[in-house]
Amino acid sequence: MFKKSVIVVDDEEPARVLIKQYLAAYPSFFLACECHNGIEAIQYIDRIEPDLVFLDVQMPGANGFEVLQRINHVPRIVFTTAYDRYAIKAFEVNAVDYLLKPYTKDRFDRAMCRIAQSTAPLPDFAMQLSLPKGGYPERLMVEHKKRFLNIAVADIIYLKADRDYTEVHTGTACYISSFGIGALAQRFDPKQFIRVHRSIIVNINHVRELYRDIKKNFLVLANGVEVTVGRSYLPDIKHLII
Repeated sequence: MFKKSVIVVDDEEPARVLIKQYLAAYPSFFLACECHNGIEAIQYIDRIEPDLVFLDVQMPGANGFEVLQRINHVPRIVFTTAYDRYAIKAFEVNAVDYLLKPYTKDRFDRAMCRIAQSTAPLPDFAMQLSLPKGGYPERLMVEHKKRFLNIAVADIIYLKADRDYTEVHTGTACYISSFGIGALAQRFDPKQFIRVHRSIIVNINHVRELYRDIKKNFLVLANGVEVTVGRSYLPDIKHLII
């Protein structure tokens, strides 16, 4: 059986150990090398020419994105980082997936599934967004049953955080994004998509009403779902009241 080579790049040993433990469940992959910083990564990626690289972002010598700018061999890349703010840039460099630390075995398995399905180092995220020039996306691709469906952003009623993932709710379906809600929040027009709870973002165009019950505030959405408005997010809602 042909085995695919893997390089793990992270300056923290526990992070490298975790990936090696998870990777052991995949006999078609073998660990070719471990790198402790960005400079080592540049040297060994071009020398070994691996099929897959698990790449940290913040490292000594060169960060993950600088590594990609300086290598000649281009493998499939899975970013592993504790910061969701790099997710947008990960889209731009065509990474296969983006693991937000601390991630679970289930989340790692989903990344490996994406790797198995991809045939080239092309964008293959759970949610791939297309940005019109100078604006926010009007349409996006969401994963559904091993395919990517093209849906209108305007049809999204709300987003809900679910551990490492985000549920994307429309009037007819619920899709799962492998990105956290914080990373996705940066991709939508803040005038249209408002965070009303640490785990909920709503499309203001689909809000039917606001009401208060005892000490809590609730929004009723177009699909009948009621969501709680967190106290710290209430000023953003009150700003819309005339």
